[in-house]
Amino acid sequence: MVLTEALAEALGRQAVAVFLALLGLLLLSTAAGWWTVRTQLLPRVKSRLPATAFVLINALLGFALVIVAAALFAEVAEHLAPRQAGSLALFDEALTASLRQHVDLGVLQVFALLTHFGDVLTLSVLGVAVALLMWFTQQRMLALGWVLATGGNALLNPLLKRIFERVRPVHEHGLVNELGWSFPSGHSSASVVAYGMLAYLGLRTLPPRWHLPAVLAAAALAFTVGCSRVFLQVHFASDVLAGFASGLAWLTVCIVSVELGRHYRP
Repeated sequence: MVLTEALAEALGRQAVAVFLALLGLLLLSTAAGWWTVRTQLLPRVKSRLPATAFVLINALLGFALVIVAAALFAEVAEHLAPRQAGSLALFDEALTASLRQHVDLGVLQVFALLTHFGDVLTLSVLGVAVALLMWFTQQRMLALGWVLATGGNALLNPLLKRIFERVRPVHEHGLVNELGWSFPSGHSSASVVAYGMLAYLGLRTLPPRWHLPAVLAAAALAFTVGCSRVFLQVHFASDVLAGFASGLAWLTVCIVSVELGRHYRP
């Protein structure tokens, strides 16, 4: 327990540097994963496999991603149960206390602006605008997938919050004021779903040279919104991690569903 609290204290002292390092690692791993999938795992142009085989491969990869994300969510939730309260809960409390003590007000003000990219109002306006754009440009299947993804997550996250009923950490800086339950983070899951789905729409509608930038931008934005919730002390770190996991699982289900629908549509 002492080691857990000491680690959380150290991370809180170097919070900005840790955030930038994790963001850079995320972008590098995303780019590497993109290159591997596009050039090594699914070289469709050079392969003799039929199109159906590629749909099946995509579905299996999506299923595997859902399993990993769901397992991560379950693991976090299990260690937060009252009978299992231990190192993860202590880490959350210690990290929040360290951030409260060591992070400058200027840094909090920056994250208070960035966190609005995950607000309900922001994502609602984005959701309506993208749905209308897809519909009126005759991309009906993509419009349906977009509505399913964003609307479904808007129903799923409050349900999960009611199941776990975890109280939020104390946040007295006055920059943001959040009520309601804490686990999992709605901003985190909604950002993963909305910006991840927006990147997928970009893959289907933009020229190839914009595909990787769209994916990297979505990953960076969703990660930053999630981290902003920890910096602002309106969520514990495990809330955000669980939000990322639940959002990734739902996003994967929606993308695979749209891909199967596009392939088998008469």
